[in-house]
Amino acid sequence: MVLKIGHRGARGYEPENTLLSLKKALELNVDMIEIDVNVCKTGEIILFHDKRIDLVTLDTGYVSDKTFSELRSYDMGKGQNIATLEEALDFIDKRTKVNVEIKGEGIARRVYQILEKYVSQKGWLWDGFLVSSFNHYELLEFNRVANNKIKIGAIIASIPIGLAECATKVGAYSIHASKEFINKVLVDDAHSRNLKVFVYTPNVKEDIEKMKSLGVDGIFSDFPDRVT
Repeated sequence: MVLKIGHRGARGYEPENTLLSLKKALELNVDMIEIDVNVCKTGEIILFHDKRIDLVTLDTGYVSDKTFSELRSYDMGKGQNIATLEEALDFIDKRTKVNVEIKGEGIARRVYQILEKYVSQKGWLWDGFLVSSFNHYELLEFNRVANNKIKIGAIIASIPIGLAECATKVGAYSIHASKEFINKVLVDDAHSRNLKVFVYTPNVKEDIEKMKSLGVDGIFSDFPDRVT
C-alpha cells in the first residue's frame, strides 16, 4: 500500500500549513500529514515553509526577523493565522502520523524537545513522528539529540552520486525524492538499503500513477485524496 501523505496539510484545498489545512487532510483520511517548521525572531517554532514571508502574506522580509506577535497578525488565507508546532500537534491529537520538515537552521534540538514532550506528556508514540530536512547536517544533529528514537527522512532534489547512499549516512529511515528527479534505479537502490521511498509532490493522476509504478512507498500530495 502506498502511503497517502498530505503536503503542508492539504494545500491544494486550504491555505498551506494552517489548522484549516490540517483539518482538511484529516477529513481526507491521510496516513500522514507533512508540515514545515521554521523559527521566528522571538524563538517560537512555527509552521511556515519559506525563509521570507512575501509569498503568502502582503508584508515583506525574513521570518527570522519577525516576532511571533508580528507573524501572528498575518492572514495566511481564509482568516487563518500562523500556528506554532505545538498548536498543530494539539490539533492533530494523534489522529495520524506527522512528518515535521525542518526548514529553519539550528532548530533540531528545539524540535526534538517539543516532540519529546508530546511523547512523555501527551501520549504520542515515537513512531508517530517522522522528521525530515533538505539540510542533512540538521538531520545529523537531530539524530544525535534524539538518540535515534524518532525516524528521520533525507530529502533530495536530484539523483545524487551514490544514489540513496546519502540517506544512509545520516541514519535515515526514508529518502524523500522529487517527482522531477526519481527513477526506478534510485527506488531500487533505496530499497536495497532498507530505506523507504517517499516522493513529492505529484498532484495529477498521471504523475501519481507513474510514481506508484516505480514502487515508491508514499506520496506527498497537495490533493492527498487523489492518492488511491
